Amino acid sequence: MDQIIPIISEVGFPIAVTLYLLYRIETRLDLVVQSIQDLPQMLSDRL
Repeated sequence: MDQIIPIISEVGFPIAVTLYLLYRIETRLDLVVQSIQDLPQMLSDRL
C-alpha cells in the first residue's frame, strides 16, 4: 500500500493532462470530420 500512493501521485498528473488533451483534440477532430462531410455539398452548391 505504501508503494501505490507515490506511483499514483507520480502518474496521476500526466494521465489527467493526457485525458484533457485527448478530449480537446477529439472536439477539434469532430469539427474537421463535419467540415469534410459538408464539403461535397458545398462544392456542388457552388457549381
